[in-house]
Amino acid sequence: MSAACAPARTAVYRRRRPERTVLYRTVQTHLATWLELSCDSRQGASGPAHVEREFRRYLECGILAHGFARARCAECGHDFLIAWSCKGRGVCPACNTRRMVETAAHLADHVFPRLPVRQWVLSVPKRLRYHLEHDPAIETLALRIFLSVVEQALRRACPAAGPDSRIGAVAFIHRFGALLNPHEHFHCLVSEGVFEADTSGAATFHESRAPDQKRLDEVHAKVRRRLLRALTRRGVLEPEDAETMANWAHGGGFSLDASVRIEGADRPGLERLLRYCARPAFALERLREVDAEHLVYESIKPGPGGSISLMLTPLELIERLAALIPPPRRHRHRYYGVLAPNAPLRWQVIALAGVPDGTPAAAQTESIAASAAPSVTPNRSSEGTEEAPGEVEAILRRAARYAWALLLARIYEVFPLVCPRCGGEMRIIAFITDACAVREILSHLGEPTSPPPIAPARGPPLWEMTDAEQGEFDPPAQPAPDYPFDQRIAW
Repeated sequence: MSAACAPARTAVYRRRRPERTVLYRTVQTHLATWLELSCDSRQGASGPAHVEREFRRYLECGILAHGFARARCAECGHDFLIAWSCKGRGVCPACNTRRMVETAAHLADHVFPRLPVRQWVLSVPKRLRYHLEHDPAIETLALRIFLSVVEQALRRACPAAGPDSRIGAVAFIHRFGALLNPHEHFHCLVSEGVFEADTSGAATFHESRAPDQKRLDEVHAKVRRRLLRALTRRGVLEPEDAETMANWAHGGGFSLDASVRIEGADRPGLERLLRYCARPAFALERLREVDAEHLVYESIKPGPGGSISLMLTPLELIERLAALIPPPRRHRHRYYGVLAPNAPLRWQVIALAGVPDGTPAAAQTESIAASAAPSVTPNRSSEGTEEAPGEVEAILRRAARYAWALLLARIYEVFPLVCPRCGGEMRIIAFITDACAVREILSHLGEPTSPPPIAPARGPPLWEMTDAEQGEFDPPAQPAPDYPFDQRIAW
C-alpha cells in the first residue's frame, strides 16, 4: 500500500478503547450478578455455556493486557499496538461490525452478479415466532416455503423461462427487533428474474417484471396458506387454530414487503443494503447511560411522537443481549437457488460479479484480492482445459478474505496501516503473546498492565441498604400482636 493510494488525512486511525464504553462498564460490573441470578432462576442449573463464553470473551476484546500486534512504519519508524479481537457473534459491537462489513463486501464483490436485486421481507404472527425462534427445523421450513413461493412468482413473470429455472437469493434471518426484543423475520435479497441452463449448459438470465400489488397479494396469501398447512401437519398448530388464523383479517399477522430494488450497476447501493441485512442486533451508539442503574436504548425506527427509546436496568440489558446470542453453528444468512453451494450453475453466476470501483478502499480491495489469488478465467484455465467449479469457488473464496485494514477503510475511509505522520506503509512486525513481554511493553508505554477486573456478584439491594454482609442479615423483631391468632395453616 503506497502513500499515493492513501486518502486525504482528514481522519486518523485511533485504537478503540472498549473499556471506556457504556456497554463494557455495564457487563464488567453486572455480569457476575446476572450469572448468579440466572442460576437461581434455573434452580441451580447454569445457563447455556455459549452465552457466558460470549460475555467473557467480550470483556477481553480490545484489551492490550491480553496481548497485541505491533505495527511500524518502514519510513519514519512510527508504531502503534493493535489489540486482539474476540471474534464473537453475539455481544461485541466491534466484532459484529467487522462481520457485517466482511459479509456485505464478500456478497457484493464475489457472489451477486451485476443484475437487479429486490429485497423481500416476511414477518409472521407473534403466535408463530416462538416456534421459529426455538426450533431450527421450523425456521428452515418457513424460509424454504417463502423462497419457493417467491421463485414461482418470478418464474411466472418470465414467459420465456422454463419450468426448471431458478432464482438466485441470499436470505438473512433476523431474530431481533429494533429494541432488542425477540422478533424473528426474514430479509431475502433475490435476483429480479430467474436463471436456467441453455442447450450448451451456459447460464441464461430472464429478467422479470416488477411485482405489482396483485402479485404481492398472491405471494402473501400463498405463503400464509402453505406455512399454516405445514405447521398443522407437524403438530405445531391444531387444525382449528390454523383455520382461525387463516381467517384473520388484515393479513392474519403476516407481513410482506418488496418495495426496495437495487439496480445491477449500483454496487455501492447493494453493499449498503447488504450491511443493513447483515447488521447485528445491538448498536453501541444507541445506548446511553442515565445513571448507575438506568440505561436508555434508542430505536432506529421513530414512532408517532418521534424516536422510541427503552429504559432498562443493567441486568435487563444483559438479559436481552443474552437472549439474542445465537447458538453455535446456527447461521444468520443462507444461499438459495443458483447461489446454493451445490447448484450446478453457481460458479457461472458468481463469475458475473465484480469488484466495485470508484473509491480508494475499493481499489485497495481489488489489489489485495488480485494478490491473494491468481488471475483466472471462470470458464477456462491457462492450459486450455476447463476449470472445475470447485476450484473456481476456492479461488474466489480466498480472494474474498479481506484484511482487517481494508475492512476499516471500506466503511470508515480510514487506512490504519498508512502512517499518520508521513503517509508511508506500516507493517505488522510482531505478535506479542508472552505475559511477561506484554507487561514490560505496556509498563514502558504507560498503559494498564492488567485487564479491568470483573466486579463480584452483589446481593439483594436490601443487604446494601442495611450495610450488612451476606449471611449476617438479621431482620428486626416484630411487635407482638394485640390479638390472638392461630399460626397453623389449613390447606
